[in-house]
Amino acid sequence: MAASDRADKVDMDKGEHLPHRRADGQPPHPSWLPRQRVGTTPQMIGRYPDYDVLAAAGTWDEATRKAVFARLEPPGPLRFFTAAEEPTLRAFCDVCTAQDVEPRVPVAESVDTKLADGKLDGFQYADMPDDRDTWRLVLAGLDETARDRAGTRFADCDLPAQGAIVGDLAAGNLSGGSWQQLNVARAWSVCMRAILSGFYSHPWAWNEIGFGGPAYPRGYMRTGPVSTLEPFEKPGATSEDAAVVVSAHPEEFDE
Repeated sequence: MAASDRADKVDMDKGEHLPHRRADGQPPHPSWLPRQRVGTTPQMIGRYPDYDVLAAAGTWDEATRKAVFARLEPPGPLRFFTAAEEPTLRAFCDVCTAQDVEPRVPVAESVDTKLADGKLDGFQYADMPDDRDTWRLVLAGLDETARDRAGTRFADCDLPAQGAIVGDLAAGNLSGGSWQQLNVARAWSVCMRAILSGFYSHPWAWNEIGFGGPAYPRGYMRTGPVSTLEPFEKPGATSEDAAVVVSAHPEEFDE
């Protein structure tokens, strides 16, 4: 059932139409969202099922169109990471972006290109190695932790096991082996900057969040309330502001 259909059958003021957190405190799997009907989104689900940012491509200049459509080209082979590192890299990126079925935004390729081309962030933590070394150590550490816990490499663990390891990485709770060469909390920050940059620079992710895409040279017409849509935008499958609903009724989302 689409989210919009469910919303008609529940009390909107109580936030009953919003997905509750699971018993383990994690957000619900995104499969509760409606199927994408127009354009492409990761896993073909999203809050804006009738929106495709590429429909506005005619309002972009040639340079902008070229840059955006280049991101849709089939990715080439990895250039920075080795064949041995590739499975761990892909599994790690998938867990961090909750991409477990096709189509996927090619986050691994984006990270690989960034590191292969040396297009880093322009700064480095004083207590951390070069970002390229950090990535290699993180992938090695993920495999070491997976072998300690499950007797296999990270890519071969099931999703709950992978999620638990990544959760401990995010919390800075991993130690020993390759982790000893890193400030683990900062390593998570380094990796997530690259992963999120790669994910949210892709038009499929724009469709998922209803992002309007490049505004040059078109500009924006609507300068009033945020609820006012541009001509090229589409309404979401649900219209509430989730942050406001949760803030007003926190008890509905605490388990």
